[in-house]
Amino acid sequence: MKQRRGASPQRVVPGDGWEKPSRTAKAAAGLCALLGAVSATTALSTATASAAAAPQVYVALGDSMASGPLIPDPTGELACARSTHNYAHDMAATLGIPTLRDVTCSGASTTDMTNPQSLSIGGVAAGTAPPQFDALSPDTTLVTLTIGGNDVGLVGVGQDCMQLNPFAAPCKGRYVVNGVDSVAARTDAFAPKLAAVLDGIHQRSPLARVLVTGYGLYIKAGGCWPVEPVLGSDATWLQSEVDYLNTTIATTAAGHGATYVDVRTPSAGHDSCQAESARWVEGYVPLTLAAPLHPNQAGEAAYARIVGAVVANG
Repeated sequence: MKQRRGASPQRVVPGDGWEKPSRTAKAAAGLCALLGAVSATTALSTATASAAAAPQVYVALGDSMASGPLIPDPTGELACARSTHNYAHDMAATLGIPTLRDVTCSGASTTDMTNPQSLSIGGVAAGTAPPQFDALSPDTTLVTLTIGGNDVGLVGVGQDCMQLNPFAAPCKGRYVVNGVDSVAARTDAFAPKLAAVLDGIHQRSPLARVLVTGYGLYIKAGGCWPVEPVLGSDATWLQSEVDYLNTTIATTAAGHGATYVDVRTPSAGHDSCQAESARWVEGYVPLTLAAPLHPNQAGEAAYARIVGAVVANG
């Protein structure tokens, strides 16, 4: 419609639907946005709480320190020497974890996480165990790992250092030559292997909390010859190699999204030099049903309490 001559230009009158948004409208829009944000946050919190409340799926990986060889009662592949009273089983029972996949196996190394492990009993072939990583799945919520002793060959070194003659030359001289420690070098070579194992766990089970244990106190400084047939200087050196492995495990775990669990410090007073009632590990001649130079049932129960406290405390 044409504007009449002399008529004033049309003014926009507040309230006719053409004005800029009023303060009331702005407030309403802001309230809607706030309610939407609160709703989204509530939904996320609910989903997180539901995930946290979901039944735990626990996978135990590792070697003989974790499997509990010769401790009653055996379960799984006989040659893996896995016990129903190893730390994984004890901890799962105490914490009420409904699903435990325990694939720990004596003799396991980092290679056996992704490859079948050749098994033997008394030097006689006894088939294979599946790769331990086969037990991992996207719904896994907790993983414990004890590995490294076989990569470094610590039990073999300990056996080699057994000495009944108190005047013999220390075995350390066979492993530390011209200042070069061949056992420590093997520990250094193990570090990137452990890193790859931890990365592999996270890839297969991205929601899982990963705990990596060290190894305990096997013999006190200075030893206790002849109760344990290893010279005093060798006893101190052997445990120092275990401690160096523990340090390497702790450092690697920290750099690859895992929590290190120290079982060495609380093991003080429970080494193989102690009385049968106090020791957590057996010596060269076990006093209870357990493998030589390995944790006994009391030791596995103690490790379960130590690791379980870390799990329970988040």
